[in-house]
Amino acid sequence: MLTGAAGAGKTYVLNQFIQAARDEGKKVTVTATTGLAATHLGGTTIHAWSGIGVLNVLPPRYHESLSKARRETIEKTDVLVIDEISMLHDFRLDMVDEILRKVRGDDRPFGGIQVILCGDFFQLPPINRDDAPQGGFVVTAQVWEALNPVICYLDEQHRQDDDAFLEILNALRSGDIRRRHAEQLLARVKADLTDGQVVTELHTRNIDVDAVNATHLLALGGDNYVYEMETTGKENYVASLKRSCLAVEELVLKEGALVMCIRNSQDKSYVNGSLGTVIGFEEGTDYPRVRLRNGRELTIRPETWELRDGDKKRASITQLPLRLAWAITVHKSQGMTLDAARIDLRKAFVEGMGYVALSRLKRLDTLSLLGINNMALKVSSDALEIEKGLRAQSAAAAEKFAPLLKKATERKAKPAKKSKKTGSTAWAEKLEKMRETYPNAYRPWSKADDDRLQKLFKKKTNLQELSETFGRHPGSIKKRLEKHYGEDVEIK
Repeated sequence: MLTGAAGAGKTYVLNQFIQAARDEGKKVTVTATTGLAATHLGGTTIHAWSGIGVLNVLPPRYHESLSKARRETIEKTDVLVIDEISMLHDFRLDMVDEILRKVRGDDRPFGGIQVILCGDFFQLPPINRDDAPQGGFVVTAQVWEALNPVICYLDEQHRQDDDAFLEILNALRSGDIRRRHAEQLLARVKADLTDGQVVTELHTRNIDVDAVNATHLLALGGDNYVYEMETTGKENYVASLKRSCLAVEELVLKEGALVMCIRNSQDKSYVNGSLGTVIGFEEGTDYPRVRLRNGRELTIRPETWELRDGDKKRASITQLPLRLAWAITVHKSQGMTLDAARIDLRKAFVEGMGYVALSRLKRLDTLSLLGINNMALKVSSDALEIEKGLRAQSAAAAEKFAPLLKKATERKAKPAKKSKKTGSTAWAEKLEKMRETYPNAYRPWSKADDDRLQKLFKKKTNLQELSETFGRHPGSIKKRLEKHYGEDVEIK
């Protein structure tokens, strides 16, 4: 299990592990307890992937009712990642364990799949509803003891660079808020953020967020620029992806709008949580020109989010990676780093909510509190007890695996062996041979051919006929249709 405080680098380490495992040829399934967290990692929810959905109890022989595709996905998985583990109920982890054992016919924990749990028990806990079974953190699950996970506790801090603020967060995390900490926070109530820039507000409820954003947008002059989301895949998968993603179906922008980037750009020009102001719109495309807080000006172009089920793509959505940022919820701020914020914790309703909100910031002087209640200063007493055990287990694991770490470091330091190359000549010969049968093999798809492909597919044209029509291998046709309709599209 990978754990540690907010800002310790859990997501970074997790992404490095996922890539390394895939480089070794392992089938890695990436899931999270919420759709939002799943999209940050390019995965799906553990509920959807395992097939438990919204069930609280598994019916007898439930695994036999799973689709063939679901069972095959589970059977082929080597590594299962579950992120934001603090929000998963103990009884649901047991449900996942039961399904995996039965589908794979293997009585080891999770059917023998290597399981990587990631999260921080001081952040948002499992939510218990009055009409559903009551559950706790996953450490009380029946499978936890049998799993006996190795604990990796990250204790370096990579977000806060303000010792006084870090002391407050650590005190909050340890349930040891003293009078001086409370006074420092109260001194930030309605504090003036003197840089003169409009900053994001964090609220605990969606209704407050929507009201703030609508009011600010309406107050701006100028024309509305509207961007509609594009989707591929079956409706149920698309709906699931929409619910789990920060991208909005209809994004309305104006010049002067405060916006937030909602994912990391591939060229590293912005990151998830970067704030900026719309300063204009690109001629010809109408894509927004945004001036980020660091002074950089750039055009924001559409990005694509995918709902993946193991190695299969089920759906995708394409939209500008922006949303209005005068206000967002505390829940949606998880995983973000904010340059500055006004935070309203007067309606905090669950332990850990105050810690999640405050830990988004780097420094105390970038915080302005709109208000705070007692609940915002509370963390779970269960989390405090769990924390002690995890730290001790992590220290023991570090000592146990020190020789392996030393070997890995030495191996990494050695120069890599030069791999044999087939050469461009061999590939050219192979391509020439391929094009004797499929003239358009590996040629780019034109928009006209793309449109024609979709029209013919809708007319029930079969795969072989499409292959002959477009001069491409049937596998290439299939991949192109999966791009448009998702990887579970039925192709005859």
